[in-house]
Amino acid sequence: MDKIDKLDKKILEILSKSARTPFKDVAAECNVSRAAIHQRVQHLVANGVITGSCFNVNPKSLGYTTCTYVGMNLERGSMYKDVVEKLNTIPEIIECHFTTGPYTMLLKLYAKDNEQLMNLLNNKLQRIPGVVSTETLISLEQSIKREVPILQE
Repeated sequence: MDKIDKLDKKILEILSKSARTPFKDVAAECNVSRAAIHQRVQHLVANGVITGSCFNVNPKSLGYTTCTYVGMNLERGSMYKDVVEKLNTIPEIIECHFTTGPYTMLLKLYAKDNEQLMNLLNNKLQRIPGVVSTETLISLEQSIKREVPILQE
């Protein structure tokens, strides 16, 4: 990955607040041409600095009222990739991390209600070969959600 400079960081700072900001507005704030912004953004995408742009859908608007974190332990850490393949088939799981600490894996998932959550836990997650145990933490409220800060040097 190429080193990113001050202009790249300024562009990232603006776009991380709102990916829908028109390039002409980014160009005006950075005092460069729209073409320069377009070229820089394409370069940042090509080098994996920008990994996507998307709309964030409020899960509650789709009926998913329960946000849950599930700590999962496996028989052996080497089973991780096989377990991830199975987890990939469960659309309610939106994040999966291979972790250190008390769990082999940490999942984030959404369920429509506690009944669906219980079904996901008992009939899907805990039936995956290699899963030894799960611990469930229900999120009562998400207080902060943001991108990592763009550090200026």
